[in-house]
Amino acid sequence: MQTTCKTRLTAVAGILIGGLMTTSCSKPPQTPPPAGPPEVGIVVVQPQRVALTSELSGRTTPQMIAEVRPQVSGIIQKRLFTEGSDVKAGQVLYQIDPAIYKAAFDSAKAAETRAEANLIPARLKEERYRDLVKIKAVSQQDYDDAHAGLKQNEADVAAAKAVVETARINLAYTRIAAPISGRIGRSTVTDGALVTANQPVALATVQQIGSMYVDVTQSSSELLKLKQNLASGLIKKDNGAAQARVKLLLEDGSAYPLPGTLKFSEVTVDQSTGSVTLRAVFPNPKQVLLPGMFVRAVVEEGVNEQAILVPQRGVTRNPKGEALVMTVGAEEKVEPRPIKVARTVGDNWQVSEGLKAGDRVIVEGLQKARPGTVVKTVPFGSAPTAAPAAKK
Repeated sequence: MQTTCKTRLTAVAGILIGGLMTTSCSKPPQTPPPAGPPEVGIVVVQPQRVALTSELSGRTTPQMIAEVRPQVSGIIQKRLFTEGSDVKAGQVLYQIDPAIYKAAFDSAKAAETRAEANLIPARLKEERYRDLVKIKAVSQQDYDDAHAGLKQNEADVAAAKAVVETARINLAYTRIAAPISGRIGRSTVTDGALVTANQPVALATVQQIGSMYVDVTQSSSELLKLKQNLASGLIKKDNGAAQARVKLLLEDGSAYPLPGTLKFSEVTVDQSTGSVTLRAVFPNPKQVLLPGMFVRAVVEEGVNEQAILVPQRGVTRNPKGEALVMTVGAEEKVEPRPIKVARTVGDNWQVSEGLKAGDRVIVEGLQKARPGTVVKTVPFGSAPTAAPAAKK
């Protein structure tokens, strides 16, 4: 029994000694090297020349538009144009039944002839009495009556001529002509319809779309700020252009190929919206632009020769809603910097206050850029440095 126990103790002791020997032969565990400062991507702020634009929404309107309305009443005998076609100024569009107006014109001409016939004896009588009154052959009263009769007959002739002219004009109005050249739309009446003079409903509409107006709105505060920047020299007109250039974006987001020019801005602010209407004109030779289209106009306001830009991804907001960037300052430490942004320029913010040339702004690795933390800076967009492999 004692021999068995000694044998077991000897075996256990042998296992323990073997484990200790194995442990002593293996290498001790290595501790990882201490981590270096976090790596962040930065951009160095440099002033640059930036063309400033504003994107404003609006709609297209034709350069000229005229509604065709009858100026005399009657029955439409015939429509003389094709809907949707181009017409010339003065081209006859509708023919109104001219019968009654032709009769009125003939009656007026007859009345004019009668008045002219009555004028001849009155003139001869006045001429005879003028000589006779000098030799006292007729009384002064007789001459005065003859002279008054002549004047009355001359007035009758003038009135008859006016009636003839009125009848001629009304007869001409039975041929309804295009007031301007352009493209005509659909007709609201057909042959046989009764129309009245100066009726509220137009028979058709003619529009000139060879050039198109684009009316957009801009807030009065932005317009005032633009004028102040121009006056102070912060913004300059590009190449001294007298008229601002405008580009157009269509409803589907595509760019209109031809540039336009800004013609004028409204002199009155809309009290309900606080905005001012700006009007630009665009050539439209292929008639891509149609009246009433929704478009976005990109207005070139001027050029800022010393603009400070930072990528939008590098700008955050503090609890007060103020714009904030993280910069790398002295001793490579992160410093928060409040800024003021003026507008977007592409995917950048234009900074008006808070940054100067040479400042280093963190745009990548912001989650590691705690205020006061020492960081390692690399240019934004460069490949990150590979971490060293752990040794076995």
